[in-house]
Amino acid sequence: MTEHALSGQESYDPNRLLDTLLQKMNLKNDAALSRMLEVAPPVISKIRHRRLPIGASLLIRMHETTGMSIRELRDLMGDRRTKYRLSDAQGKPKPAEAPAAGGQPSHFH
Repeated sequence: MTEHALSGQESYDPNRLLDTLLQKMNLKNDAALSRMLEVAPPVISKIRHRRLPIGASLLIRMHETTGMSIRELRDLMGDRRTKYRLSDAQGKPKPAEAPAAGGQPSHFH
């Protein structure tokens, strides 16, 4: 499996964040953590093995359940980016529709 783009950052370490959450919430293992975060256990495993990034929705869930700030959570996993994009398509303008022959958009024909 391929690693996600964030895993290329030297400082990125999702295990540090997950281990901190286990300790802070007095949980015994990743299965208990997955129940607390309301995600399937394989999600935590994939994050630990760097096959899945910690997405925005999971980060928000961690914030809601622990009371820790988003910045603190991101710092724990080594994410030093100043902006956090959900996907490559987010924030890009939609491509303009090319006019049909005759110079008018096709819906006028």
